[in-house]
Amino acid sequence: MPVFTPELVEVAERIVARYPKGRERSAILPLLYLAQSAEGHVSREGLREVAGLLGITTAEVEAVATFYTMIRLRPAGRHVVSVCTNLACVLRGAEGVYARAREALGPGCEEVTEDGMFTLHEEECLGACDAAPLVQVNSASYHRVTPDRVVEMIDAIRRGEPPTPSHGEFPGDFRQVSRILAGPDATQAGATQAEEPAGEAE
Repeated sequence: MPVFTPELVEVAERIVARYPKGRERSAILPLLYLAQSAEGHVSREGLREVAGLLGITTAEVEAVATFYTMIRLRPAGRHVVSVCTNLACVLRGAEGVYARAREALGPGCEEVTEDGMFTLHEEECLGACDAAPLVQVNSASYHRVTPDRVVEMIDAIRRGEPPTPSHGEFPGDFRQVSRILAGPDATQAGATQAEEPAGEAE
């Protein structure tokens, strides 16, 4: 079954049209986000379809997809919890935060939890050392998170009451956020694809 439905192909074409002729490959990252919003990750088929839309090789698309940790090449839960474990965060207790999150989420959480709700990810750097330890949920940042606080956050999300990030509003689940990150041309068409449960990704 194609990743890019006719509706998503139209969205993809609008995204590609933002770039000058001959520079269409600049759309690789937003198209990867668009594929991710449909699948909950980017599958091999998604990589091939992005390549086909741009007239380039699958290897060229995969080179971009494997460089950015925001692009998931394996199925992810509805909520991706990323814990920064770079130096500043480790010095402020990030390893304890990660360990407690792992304990709270249970076996298999570094792939997808049994209920399909969560994926736990150890991030090399989230770029906010002054806010260490930093945790992101679906790209929303939470500053100075303690081990107890990360468990409270997970419990709140399970209840359908995601905590307010340190800045802005909670943006939605992982698919919805991927649709937003694909750019305004993607969100104008609505979020029908993004609203499907990410836990059902193949």
